[in-house]
Amino acid sequence: MTGKELVHAFAGNPLDRGTSIRHSGEKIDAMKELPSARYLVFHDLKVLTREGAIDYVDYSSLPKLRGDQIFLGTLKNVPYFAAQTDDADVGEFTDCRQVVRQENLSQSGIVAQARSMLAWHRKNPFCSRCGSETTLERGGQLRRCPACNATTHPRIDPVVIMLIEHPDDQNLCLLGKSQGRMANSNFYSALAGFVDQGESLEEAVRREVLEESGVFVDVLKYHSSQPWPFPSSLMIGFHGRARSTEISIDEKEMADVRWFSKEKVSSAINGQDPSIMLPGPGAIAHHLIKSWTENSASLESQKKVKVS
Repeated sequence: MTGKELVHAFAGNPLDRGTSIRHSGEKIDAMKELPSARYLVFHDLKVLTREGAIDYVDYSSLPKLRGDQIFLGTLKNVPYFAAQTDDADVGEFTDCRQVVRQENLSQSGIVAQARSMLAWHRKNPFCSRCGSETTLERGGQLRRCPACNATTHPRIDPVVIMLIEHPDDQNLCLLGKSQGRMANSNFYSALAGFVDQGESLEEAVRREVLEESGVFVDVLKYHSSQPWPFPSSLMIGFHGRARSTEISIDEKEMADVRWFSKEKVSSAINGQDPSIMLPGPGAIAHHLIKSWTENSASLESQKKVKVS
């Protein structure tokens, strides 16, 4: 991108993640009980809220917790932690996607970090090498096996998401909808998919578009990225131009893929065309589509890339 950097929902995290502090378990333990310490409490990966906003809890008010507290970092010398409880009756727990609509972007970045970390710890209680139960270290930044000393670190899953423009008519873009719960709806979005092992981002874009739509992609241009903590993805956004136009979908994965006009897409974004639904502002897909409709995604200056 050029000009001002676009900060998405679940990005813009203001915390100092405390690299120097994490090597001292004693320092982190001492910070847990500070009156200033702030806790994000989760139940079933939903965050505790009050009237739609995050309800930060101090140490003395914590409900009965399950597992360890995860150190997130500090902000103006205030330590932040994430924790889980099995008690759903201690307050209102809200899906993190809904919280974004109420909170500013910096707060949504803290929520993204907390949710992703808690999800990872919940899925990795045992050593993948020997099967022994692992313990938390560095405030939650890794898990260590006491039996074989193997360490496991949190991972993110890179996902490419791309808004592809028609090669002959720049007023057309490629949108699709997946099989599953949205298959019978009128909800369309930019195509997307996980990056494979031994694959560059550019290769992943071209492979995913070809697999989902049968369309070959030529020019690509990076747009922006977005943490997506469901459970722990990094969405990497591109604009691109196709070099073929015929659509042939993978019906096991996609319910529909088609070319949409800029006029129709613009009307849908502005809520003036109910015949199609598009992603909301909380998703990077919304911004990929919107920037294309506003002609800020021009690929004219991009160097042609030779593709096989």
